[in-house]
Amino acid sequence: MTAIEFLVKETPNMHWEDAYWADLYERAKKMEKENTDNKVIHFAEWLTKKHSYTLMALYEHFEEEFYNEEL
Repeated sequence: MTAIEFLVKETPNMHWEDAYWADLYERAKKMEKENTDNKVIHFAEWLTKKHSYTLMALYEHFEEEFYNEEL
């Protein structure tokens, strides 16, 4: 469960369907995902001692090779 999902669950009387709160909820979920993605990238950099550009190039190569093999 994410922090955003926990907040919604713990505040059942909040009007999350209201346009203002619904917009904030969606923006918060997007920020939460971006933060998770950034943590994964930083962990990979730390683990491999490589810069994110190198990691992205390696990932693109992996993705091309992996998906081409499946077709």
